[in-house]
Amino acid sequence: MSRIPVRSLLVDCNSQFIEMFGSPFESSSFKSEPLKENATLINGRAYKQEELLKSGKYPVLRVGNFFSNESWYYSDLELEQEKYCDNGDLLFAWSATFGPKIWDGGKVIYHYHIWKIIVGERYDKQFLCTLLEMASSLLINQTHGTTMLHLTKSGIESTSFIVPPLKVQKNFSSFIRQTDKSKYTLSNLIRMEVPHMFNEDNTIEQMVLATLQENGWKYIEAEKLPRHYSDVMVEPMVRDALIRLNPEIAEDPSRADAVIYKLRTLILSVQPHNLVTQNEIFKKLIFEENSYPFGKDGRMIPIRFFGTMTKENLALNEYVVTNQWVYPIQEGGHRFDIVLLINGFPIAIGELKTPVRSSVTWLDGASDIANYEKSVAPMFVTNVFNFATEGKMFRYGSVGMPVNMWGPWHTPDHKVEGTLADVKISIADMMQPWKIVDIFQFFTLFATDKKYRKYKIICRYQQYEGANLIVERVKAGYPKKGLIWHFQGSGKSLLMVFAAQKLRMIPELKNPTVVIIDDRIDLETQITATFNASDIPNLVDIATKDELIKFFQQDTRKIAITTIFRFGDVEEQLNDRDNIVIMVDEAHRTQEGNLGEKMRLALPNAFFFGLTGTPINRLDKNTFKTFGAIEDKSGYMSKYSFSDSIRDHATLPLHFEPVPVDLHVDREKLDAEFDALTDSMSEEQKTELSKRVNMKAIMYDADRIRKVCEHIAKHYREKVEPNGYKAQLVVFDRECCLLYKAELDRLLGEDATTIVMDTNNDKSDRYKAYRRSRDEEAKLLDFFREPTSPLKIVIVTAKLLTGFDAPILQVMYLDKPMKDHNLLQAICRTNRTYDEGKTHGLIVDYIGIFDNVAKALEFDEAGMKKVITNIEEVKNKFPELMAKCLEYFIGVDRTIDGWEGLMAAQECIPTNEDKDSFGADYRVLNRVWNSLSPDPFLASYKFDYQWLTRVYESVKPTTDIGGLIWASLGAKTMELVHENLIVGDVHEDEEILELDAELIDEYIEKQKDLKKTTMKVEIDLVARIQAHSKDPRFIKLGEKLEELRDRHERGLIASVEFLRRLLVLAREARQAEKEVVPEQEIDKGRAALTELFNGLKNDKTPIIVERIITDIDSIVKIVRFDGWQNTTAGQKEVKKALRSVIWNKYKIHDNDVFNKAYSYIEEYY
Repeated sequence: MSRIPVRSLLVDCNSQFIEMFGSPFESSSFKSEPLKENATLINGRAYKQEELLKSGKYPVLRVGNFFSNESWYYSDLELEQEKYCDNGDLLFAWSATFGPKIWDGGKVIYHYHIWKIIVGERYDKQFLCTLLEMASSLLINQTHGTTMLHLTKSGIESTSFIVPPLKVQKNFSSFIRQTDKSKYTLSNLIRMEVPHMFNEDNTIEQMVLATLQENGWKYIEAEKLPRHYSDVMVEPMVRDALIRLNPEIAEDPSRADAVIYKLRTLILSVQPHNLVTQNEIFKKLIFEENSYPFGKDGRMIPIRFFGTMTKENLALNEYVVTNQWVYPIQEGGHRFDIVLLINGFPIAIGELKTPVRSSVTWLDGASDIANYEKSVAPMFVTNVFNFATEGKMFRYGSVGMPVNMWGPWHTPDHKVEGTLADVKISIADMMQPWKIVDIFQFFTLFATDKKYRKYKIICRYQQYEGANLIVERVKAGYPKKGLIWHFQGSGKSLLMVFAAQKLRMIPELKNPTVVIIDDRIDLETQITATFNASDIPNLVDIATKDELIKFFQQDTRKIAITTIFRFGDVEEQLNDRDNIVIMVDEAHRTQEGNLGEKMRLALPNAFFFGLTGTPINRLDKNTFKTFGAIEDKSGYMSKYSFSDSIRDHATLPLHFEPVPVDLHVDREKLDAEFDALTDSMSEEQKTELSKRVNMKAIMYDADRIRKVCEHIAKHYREKVEPNGYKAQLVVFDRECCLLYKAELDRLLGEDATTIVMDTNNDKSDRYKAYRRSRDEEAKLLDFFREPTSPLKIVIVTAKLLTGFDAPILQVMYLDKPMKDHNLLQAICRTNRTYDEGKTHGLIVDYIGIFDNVAKALEFDEAGMKKVITNIEEVKNKFPELMAKCLEYFIGVDRTIDGWEGLMAAQECIPTNEDKDSFGADYRVLNRVWNSLSPDPFLASYKFDYQWLTRVYESVKPTTDIGGLIWASLGAKTMELVHENLIVGDVHEDEEILELDAELIDEYIEKQKDLKKTTMKVEIDLVARIQAHSKDPRFIKLGEKLEELRDRHERGLIASVEFLRRLLVLAREARQAEKEVVPEQEIDKGRAALTELFNGLKNDKTPIIVERIITDIDSIVKIVRFDGWQNTTAGQKEVKKALRSVIWNKYKIHDNDVFNKAYSYIEEYY
């Protein structure tokens, strides 16, 4: 029976709500009011584990029962009536799994993770339920799926929701009830057919398959495809497509075999380390290097593998979706959930995860795919992209892309996520057959980084939308302009790359000229670097006015990059062709004076598209005149706002940190002194002198500079450097750069800072030390980006405030007056995503600019007022976050050390559902702690935070499962962990772990408290595994433990058997520990090797020693075994491994060095 109608009904409800009301929070048609004014939220009761019974008078409704779990606890407690709920009550689950529900399961006691909502007279209950359901999706979405995980009662009570007239609400509720009847009937029929409804196979997988079939993909079971398990391509399909698309092959079908042989060779030759390169070669074989001697008399002619670009050609392709694809062998092979094929090539692979456990997310699916790329690389040679979902969020990425860089796909009209319906919309939009071909051909690129490593780029949805809007306008011929606002850091440079690439390859545009224009030299360098790294053909750089004139007058048909200033002296028309496309970056800055008019004069029939990372105010008439099309009602042809970029994790939130007031600029005092000094001058003379003297008098003050630099040094050392991030200092002018540098040299050392400035017009050579060529500056900035380099802070005044991209940069020390566009572009240098620990960009404001955020960022767009917030607001939330985490452990004595204390805590969170809920709340607390530490404010919370950290580590899965919740703790928290925390460390019953199977059974029979013994063994085992978390043997033990825990929780293993198997694992862990080389011995070995190879390094190889030592250390650990020094085979294997590093990889052919290195390894390993 088809399951599609049920999902369609769910989508219809959401669509109907959006159509009638728009947002649940605000509407131009209806008033919004805080929820507490129209409803009352009542907390459920918290239970100790001993209060939860296997049977009893009242069922206890926990979050799991709220949605799917059929396993119930009971209670005999008699409570006040408000702690019970019955049929028709509106409830809201607020932790881990969340959302509203009108209860229909009879009288129960509801748990403290659930609120009962008493609905006031101004709301219809069904309408409020739907309103909260819609709001849940939006709130999840605002912080990448984590907001609702730590939603607070006071927070939702204070949130304003729309309050339509009651009659309107009831009309909508009537629609919902009719929908629910249909849904109920269909759901029951489906449940009769498929007993186990709620898992990835029959919920998410079926939704994905159904959606893809609606999009035009033909479903074929994997077992019915004409392929062997070891085949990557479905070769009969490939052959049929080659014949169908190429008359020359149709004449002689055997020619298809020659083509397939070449493709097969490429696929089989791939290794994990060259997968991206082979993937690029495949694309070139498809679209560029696709000539074969199939023409008349053996003439080379291009052949087609896919129909592209037109409906007629696209219709010639065969689009197939399958599931449970097995590769490369039937037994023990890898099983892929979803595989999309075009003409027999697997172009997309999807990994789906169960929606039942909240900690299991799309990230686990993406991590699985990343592992597949290493273990079965051939499956990904023909790949365009991969995707993953758990039914709440959808993410996609290209081969080799780190999973934290995978992105969402939204539509212009739907940018929320959190439900299966939202995932369906994303898949339905992105995975249209023609769109995937378009992405493959025009929106994937291959680039080379500074270390000469290949990587693949795939468009983000906003880049795809913006670039295609440009292309469609050029194809249509009208309107001949448009303005694109995509927020800072969202990838405008790549958008231009994609647009330029596609424009150049569309036949009907007749070989157009595409010109990229920016307004300054450093931005030109960045854009040029982006284009060059992406291997775009036919690219030229126009460096002078004469080159510009020659380029257009000779009618050159290429992609060019230049600056707006090249047009400054142009006084005539240069080219009147109508297929010239101009894309102007940071468009608002290029229209000063008459430069915009001169571009129009030179190229009267060209298309002009302006791109900007900051919104354009309506008063900026020049920018709208040049780029704004009247057809774009909002002023923009494409908009990707600050909130969009934060939601998509394209950029990070921005906070500012006020500094002591005595460091701020005292303008009133300065003005008073200035008035006294100029008392005898005319107003005109005063104004002129003020312009030259006013700010310099403040900014050059030596005492203030000393105080500011002391604050910077202390702040950087305590709050930034421990996390591994870097900083930028923005000062008033070039002279200030020197003054601040001298003071910071005293405080941090000369190597910690440098100055990057424009040294033009420096007749006295005062700034000569910082005069660098473009290449020298680029190398310096790459050095700054290196995590291990000693360069920590870059001092600037005008350079690097736009276009500079260094994700490792987290903090800007701002000591220069700035405003609006310039200010916004500058502070956004800090909010690039980097690693898991970087949660925000931080501006330390020494001027007092952000004393009034609205005045500092005067934009028409109201949302820009929320771009930056005071970090004090984060601090104010901390007590509430701490209280929420401690609420899980009511009644637990936190002063009890050791495993007894951990056991008491773990009894409060007995199930995976409880652990995941606590884990999610703790992660929020952890991120805030790391953001604020070492603020003295945290001192009073330190004990409780350490205790919670200890509990978190003790219940954290021993595998990488649930990476969004169970992640690493961050540098500041790890300092506390290493300070005085040990997770388990029982280790008092070592003899138990030496028992054989029969004696283990005897030991178990003697235990008076089986539960206590089990927890004790489990805590100890977790501690052992975590102590060796990078050792492959312990990683495997962790996987075994998680599988065992899962089977026990699901009731597949009895408690006695669970303890028996735990003891077996513990015995394996104990044995593995005996074989581990003590860390202190390894440290001695690394130190000796470091000293040896330091003698070989020179200025050109500053970081090679660390790499050599790491390579030796890792490979020796793999091949060594206990007592290897005493066996000929062991010595031979270690020497072979050492030779592979020293001789083969690093080409150090020095026997003395080799022998010394071996002797150190023999001694310490």
